[in-house]
Amino acid sequence: MRKKWKITLLILLSLAVIFLCLVGWWIWSNYNELSHAKKPKEESRFGQFEEKPEYKPPEWEGSERVNVLLMGGDERGLHEGEVARSDSNLVASFDPVTKKIHLFSILRDTHVEIPGFKDNRVNTALSLGGPELAMKTIGNLTGLDIQYYVYVDFQGFIKLVDALGGVDFYVEKDMKWSDSADGHKYDIDLKKGQQHLDGDKALQYVRFRHDKLSDFTRTERQRDFLKAVAAKLKDGWNLIKLPEILGEVIPYVETNMSPNDMLKLGSLGYKSHQAGSAQIPPMELVFDEKVGGSAMLGIRDRDALKVYIQEVLGKDDTAAAPEASPSASGNASDKKQ
Repeated sequence: MRKKWKITLLILLSLAVIFLCLVGWWIWSNYNELSHAKKPKEESRFGQFEEKPEYKPPEWEGSERVNVLLMGGDERGLHEGEVARSDSNLVASFDPVTKKIHLFSILRDTHVEIPGFKDNRVNTALSLGGPELAMKTIGNLTGLDIQYYVYVDFQGFIKLVDALGGVDFYVEKDMKWSDSADGHKYDIDLKKGQQHLDGDKALQYVRFRHDKLSDFTRTERQRDFLKAVAAKLKDGWNLIKLPEILGEVIPYVETNMSPNDMLKLGSLGYKSHQAGSAQIPPMELVFDEKVGGSAMLGIRDRDALKVYIQEVLGKDDTAAAPEASPSASGNASDKKQ
């Protein structure tokens, strides 16, 4: 009996050692891949921009809200040394206390104040002064301290979705657009309905803006798709594959986060839930305006915008709705008929 017990104990200890080795390998592999995302100045696409103390982002201590600016860039047709405007700008806001995540998409034609430059569209800040200027500009606009940025180009987005094995997603309408400027490489041709989107198809979906509301509906689609990507990343198999996924994506990504920052933020993200999303500015605070002959989106009241953002951060769209009374449900069924 004692011999069997020793054998069982030996097996359990062996399994524990194997498990710890696997966990150690997983952490080391992720750390090793993440270390390549923060590029040295000589390797960075933003290396020509001078670091200015007034643009330096605040440090995240770990207990307060942390905000990450997510930027997507279209680098087609750029000459050497040129920096793309940010085609997409989203702010992911994490609250370590409530474990809530909110996602804000910023309309790229929004007319903003850019520190040290003339007022312009929000998407020009990146090309004028790099990521830190973009963070400062959008931080001033939103009233949020933005500690980090993540930049990815088209190819990085495609690689991410493909590394996840694609994403099942409902495309709400037929989408078609053709552009010969890049040899039709990024044409859009999607059909309405539930689909399995690979990287190319997913990029088509988040880029499409050739409908009545243009960038208004495009930013909403981007937020919805990013939620689906986040959910896919939490899948157990993709967590195991994380080093492989990072290896595919990291060459196309730039960030100011250290590996420790990313692991800490990733842990927070895994423990948190997506509580809501919104467009900035909201429709009621936007108006069309001409600036130097260029069409932009003006903001009616900048203070009201910051109040609106705080209101969104205080909500949780996933909170359970109160049960409907029998009469209420009856009225609802009558309406459906």
